[in-house]
Amino acid sequence: MISPQQIEAMIKAELPDAQIQVQDLTGGGDHYQVTVVSSQFAGKGLVQQHQLVYAALQQAMSTEAIHALAVKTQTPES
Repeated sequence: MISPQQIEAMIKAELPDAQIQVQDLTGGGDHYQVTVVSSQFAGKGLVQQHQLVYAALQQAMSTEAIHALAVKTQTPES
């Protein structure tokens, strides 16, 4: 199990300017939805934006601490 605060810290480590909302979808601590707003997404397509978030959470995903993840991304301007 991983906490929303740990998820936020992992994303912040890779995207320091990010504004992050983490929601536990099931209450079980392994199904999450994250909304990430970062200027680092500017000029990148949706897949590239999501890849940045998944890269930040790779360790938690590979150990199945996070079993399912829904990702929403946007730039501060959008």
